[in-house]
Amino acid sequence: MSDRGAETMVEAVGLTRHFKAKKPSLFARAPLVRAVENVSFKVRRGETFAIVGESGCGKSTLSRLLLRLIEPTAGTIRFEDRDITALPAEEMRRLRRRMQMIFQDPYASLNPRMSVGELIGEPLSVHGIANGKEKAARVAELLAKVGLLPDHANRYPHEFSGGQRQRIGIARALACGPSLLIGDEPVSALDVSIRAQVINLLEDLKAEFGLTIILVAHDLAVIRHTSDRVAVMYLGEIVELADAATLFSRPLHPYTRMLMAAIPVPDPRARSAEPITEGDLPSPTDPPPGCLFHPRCPHARERCRQEHPSLRDSASGHAVACHFAEEIAAGQSAGLALPPESQNRRRRIALFAAAQAAGGAAPSQ
Repeated sequence: MSDRGAETMVEAVGLTRHFKAKKPSLFARAPLVRAVENVSFKVRRGETFAIVGESGCGKSTLSRLLLRLIEPTAGTIRFEDRDITALPAEEMRRLRRRMQMIFQDPYASLNPRMSVGELIGEPLSVHGIANGKEKAARVAELLAKVGLLPDHANRYPHEFSGGQRQRIGIARALACGPSLLIGDEPVSALDVSIRAQVINLLEDLKAEFGLTIILVAHDLAVIRHTSDRVAVMYLGEIVELADAATLFSRPLHPYTRMLMAAIPVPDPRARSAEPITEGDLPSPTDPPPGCLFHPRCPHARERCRQEHPSLRDSASGHAVACHFAEEIAAGQSAGLALPPESQNRRRRIALFAAAQAAGGAAPSQ
């Protein structure tokens, strides 16, 4: 969405959520899990806003905070220019007609004891929107909108495939006529061919109903062609935020570049030479000092180990939390030489690509 002056639908300011983890021993203090830490962003009306990152980075927690399915430790949430951070439970229940979630697992998110008609019709009854024949007609209409048949209302979730179940979940989310949909990795549990169908369905519904969509995903390939803007999360924080076209054409943060380098590409000659960092995501109970990404970053310097970078606007229009983002992206700094193992990896990729182009065997390593 190119209009920077568009109306803001959702705004998070300093949003934070900490959990107490299980005590390691009887007399030890329970460690604090920093699931989301001081996150701020705006979502414009009518856009698709993606939140991406590795498993465990806090993106699903963030999506639930926006709906107040879990309560924030600190910060504020605004929806349609209304502060909903401390909204009473009854008012929040009424407001949820306008903000709904599509859950990740289509098998666990549907009550197996309820028919499809009951599952989709329940929100209509709870919010007093429709009952009786009117509700049945609305259920049939919603099933048609998501590509299912009216007589599917009499069946149960176990009679459907994963893709069909997710369509049922989408129909249920649309029942109350929301203006905001939050998809918590809605296609990650589906086959590749079915993912495209569900993503296309969401795009069609967005256009038809004028929806705003927040899409949570760990797969950048899923959101590349569907999102207007993308926020990249790492260890509970947003480390890069930009419109999708800019982010994919010139990523600035080393973590974003790492995620893109990990996207599978069938042609070795087209693969990124960016080093894929090793190591696991640090524990959110014991985050590293300085830049959270520095233990895994091939470009880390002494400043990165000591000073935590704040999210700042760059010259290219990104918001990025990296001391040396522009230098790394441009490859202009003498201090950005890759470690020997990364240089060797680049050399192996280049040799392999050359051998394939010549029709020969890959060189020995």
